[in-house]
Amino acid sequence: METKRIVILGAGESGVGAAMLAQKQGYDVFVSDFGGIADRYKTVLQELNVSFEEKQHTEALILNATEVIKSPGIPNTAPIVKALVKSNIPVVSEIEFAKRYTKAKTVCITGSNGKSTTSLLTYHILKNAGLNVGLAGNIGQSFAAQVATADFDWYVLEISSFMLDDMFEFKADIAVLLNITPDHLDRYDYKLENYAASKMRIVQNQTENDVFIYCADDEETQKALKFTKTLAKQYQFSIHKKIEAGAYLADENIQINTHPKDLFTMSISELALQGKHNIYNSMASGIVAKVLELRNNTIRESMGNFKNIEHRLEFVAKISDVTYINDSKATNVNSTWYALESVGTDVVLIMGGVDKGNDYAMLKDLVRSKVRAIVCLGKDNKRIHEAFEDDVEIIVNTFSANEAVQVAYHLAKKGNTVLLSPACASFDLFKNYEDRGNQFKAAVKEL
Repeated sequence: METKRIVILGAGESGVGAAMLAQKQGYDVFVSDFGGIADRYKTVLQELNVSFEEKQHTEALILNATEVIKSPGIPNTAPIVKALVKSNIPVVSEIEFAKRYTKAKTVCITGSNGKSTTSLLTYHILKNAGLNVGLAGNIGQSFAAQVATADFDWYVLEISSFMLDDMFEFKADIAVLLNITPDHLDRYDYKLENYAASKMRIVQNQTENDVFIYCADDEETQKALKFTKTLAKQYQFSIHKKIEAGAYLADENIQINTHPKDLFTMSISELALQGKHNIYNSMASGIVAKVLELRNNTIRESMGNFKNIEHRLEFVAKISDVTYINDSKATNVNSTWYALESVGTDVVLIMGGVDKGNDYAMLKDLVRSKVRAIVCLGKDNKRIHEAFEDDVEIIVNTFSANEAVQVAYHLAKKGNTVLLSPACASFDLFKNYEDRGNQFKAAVKEL
């Protein structure tokens, strides 16, 4: 029998993880990356004895694949992907591929904002409750690599819309959809309904034995649900109204009532994660925990002692009574809205970068009421100037993290907050949002 040939496009965390698993399963494996491959990933591929190429896609070595595993970052409009589709070669995500080789159950978390925080919090609660659980997807070590090398009973998977687009047979045991707001619209023909349809794929293949958790207050989710059929048991969460099955806010307390005789209550002041959006994130994680019938004390303790993710509303320093916050992970307008919503007034906002077709209108009210100056950090800041020139008196252009921090330092007064929350991708001046956040933190520490 001929060995099946698996070709992997993209040699980052997910691609190299997929190579590990594919090789373990006895496939003939080839990895191709149109860019350069990081040394640490090259080393792994060499140790596995997997052949690879970089800085090119050689069609002759790719179009003979039985199946292709594609990195989520590669759009379907890429010439090599179009050629694969034309040749009728199946293209799937690493998540889809890895799930075939594990019996572990999955909690899959998606949404435009809050998915990393909610995934980490959910993982933290499950781990503290003694479950044998892994964390993967858009966060941490690749799912395929863990399926190849570990033996977990549960996985918490952070799932992006790009991953969902290449998932077909995959089924989430527990699916969580936090919210749907305009993001990555350049990949969805600039149509919000296309992006929303992508997010709703989180419930595909679910049966009546599975669970779907979503936000009752999110307008776009409610709209998308009208076009979505699911057999899964549904739980909602809201901070505005009482929910019959799920979570809601009553007198500053989160109430979770998935089981009629076992109500979970916790004051929002005790939550490790503060800010309105984090009440939603905590509710979603709490429902997952209650569905799994974890003990109330464990859930309460975990929600109270959780440490949040780096680069997401991360406190950096307080210098001369000015607070510096790193929210470099805010790569879309809605994330910046959440950040502004959760900090006090008198903000010097550092924003800008690669604009993904952003509509800044939703920020205008918050900028008008809270922001005293905007420091642009990016090669092209024209659209930010146009959007906010009537709302703030000072808008300054800068072209490095160091320069942005120096300018913000001079603009800020006692009691102010300097907030890096870019609303844009980082690739014009930085390797990625982590690099941007780290350079910001280093510049603050030099003040």
